[in-house]
Amino acid sequence: METIIHCENITHYYGKKLIYENLNFEVKQGKILGLLGKNGTGKTTIINILNGYLKPRSGVCRIFGERMESLSPSTKARIGLLLEGHIQHTYFNVEQIERFYSRFFPNWKRDAYYELLRKLQVTPTQKISTMSCGQRSQVALGLLFAQDPDLLILDDFSMGLDPGYRRLFVEYLREYATAGNKTIFLTSHIIQDMEMLIDDCMIMDYGRILLHEPTRYIMERFRRFRFVCDGAEIPVDERLWHTERTGNRWETYSFAPKEEVERILSSCGVSGLKEEKLSLEDAFIGLTGKY
Repeated sequence: METIIHCENITHYYGKKLIYENLNFEVKQGKILGLLGKNGTGKTTIINILNGYLKPRSGVCRIFGERMESLSPSTKARIGLLLEGHIQHTYFNVEQIERFYSRFFPNWKRDAYYELLRKLQVTPTQKISTMSCGQRSQVALGLLFAQDPDLLILDDFSMGLDPGYRRLFVEYLREYATAGNKTIFLTSHIIQDMEMLIDDCMIMDYGRILLHEPTRYIMERFRRFRFVCDGAEIPVDERLWHTERTGNRWETYSFAPKEEVERILSSCGVSGLKEEKLSLEDAFIGLTGKY
């Protein structure tokens, strides 16, 4: 399987503040990777490095085998980029902006643009300048699909969309990616959307990648455990994530099976150990902490 994105030893600072040090990851062809992280962990910085707006202090980022800072025009044409629903030329209406952008892309798929906008009930004669933020995002997404890129980089792709349209778009995006063997690298603050969409999950912590695993692995293996313990101390163990206490009730998170968690806690007089399956959002909180 071809590697579409390859980042090696990426180190970056803003002034004297370290954002990443020796960051390494790759994305294979046909995969949908979701980038998650708390505010300030550098998600947008990664997007800006991938789209060439930002050069890291050190390290190499390649897309389709070419260094990001020197992509050929033919390779650039294979990449579709969405930055927080941003759209220019707001004096156009929906039909005019489609005709304008179609001149720049040889593989332009006009039907893909209008198919999505019909699903989202956008009027063809409506001016961009009169649209809400969510409607502008819909137009930007339609233009991106019409471009028919092999790689889509989507920053906060669902911004401004209400729950119904978000669900529709997520289903459409999954179908689009699967049918065309497209590769997608995306971020969103709405983790419920990611759960239905992404194949792989990369979670950022401050200065590093906390976890990079298939979404199915996280959903099947990562669990919350609740229990009662009269003791004051719970053993520190790398298999337990973010153990917290409220009165004599505790909770912790782990990839370990229940029997193994019971053994870890056996010296603490634990009782009533309960295992709970998690949504991706709850798993994210368990991995990164609530605060």
